[in-house]
Amino acid sequence: MKKAVLILLAGVAAAGVLTGCSSGESDDKTIVVGASPSPHAEILAQAQPILEEEGYTLEIREYNDYVQPNVALDAGDLDANYFQHQMYLDQFNEENDMDLVSAGMIHYEPFGIYAGKTASLEELPDGAQVAVPNDATNEARALLLLQAAGVLTLNEDAGVAATRQDIVDNPKNIDIIEMEAAQLPRSLQDVDLAVINGNYAIPAGLKVSDALAVEDSNSVGATTYGNVIAVQNGHENDEKIQALVNALKSDEVTQFIEENYEGAVVPLP
Repeated sequence: MKKAVLILLAGVAAAGVLTGCSSGESDDKTIVVGASPSPHAEILAQAQPILEEEGYTLEIREYNDYVQPNVALDAGDLDANYFQHQMYLDQFNEENDMDLVSAGMIHYEPFGIYAGKTASLEELPDGAQVAVPNDATNEARALLLLQAAGVLTLNEDAGVAATRQDIVDNPKNIDIIEMEAAQLPRSLQDVDLAVINGNYAIPAGLKVSDALAVEDSNSVGATTYGNVIAVQNGHENDEKIQALVNALKSDEVTQFIEENYEGAVVPLP
C-alpha cells in the first residue's frame, strides 16, 4: 500500500514538473540558439541585451562544425541555429531527411582566397595545390571565386552547383584539394592557396583585407549565401523567433558588425 501511494505521489510530482515545463513562462521566454563561435556567437551576444529588454533570455550554444547544430535543432535541443546559408540548409535537409527552414537572413561572409606557400595569384606555380571546402555548396562557391580571380574557368552552366568536374580550363593545372571547412585555416601552410569561409577565417586571424581575392558584393556568392536563422518548419513565425531575428537586424547589432569585422561580415537589410 505504501509503495502504491509513493508511486502515485511520484506520478503527480512528475506531472507537475511536466506541466511547469510546458506552460512555464521561462520556457516561452528562453531562446536556445546553436552557433559557430565566430562571428555568429559573437553577434548573438550583442543581441542578448536587446532581447533582455523584451523579457527574453538568450542562451547561446557553440558548435565547431556544420553538422551538429542542425542535428540538435532537428532533435528539438535548440530553438534555432545561426551558422549556415540557405543553400547549405537545403542540401542538408535533402541529404538527411530533415525539414528545417529559414526564419530570416542576417548577414553574408565574403569568401576569400588566402596565401599559403604561394604569396600571390600571379606567382601560382604549375600544379599548385588549392584547398577548398568539401561540402557541395561551399565548394561551388569557392570554385566560382577562383574563376572570378582568373585561376580557372568553369562550364558556363555550372553556377552554384559547380564541382571539380565542371572545370573546363585549368591553365596552371592546379590540384583542387577538398577538406572540411574547419580544417582550411590550419592547413593553409601546407597548400599554395586556400579558399576559406568567413566564420573560419576570422578566428584564425585572417583578414579580408589580406585576402588575394574576395567575393564582390554583387557576386553570386554574396547574393545567394546569406547566413540565416534556421528553425524547425512551422516555428519561423513564433514570437520569440521573430524577436531574435529583429534583434539581430537592429541598428545596434548592425553597427557592431560593421565596426568589428572589417568587411569579413556584411549585414543584410
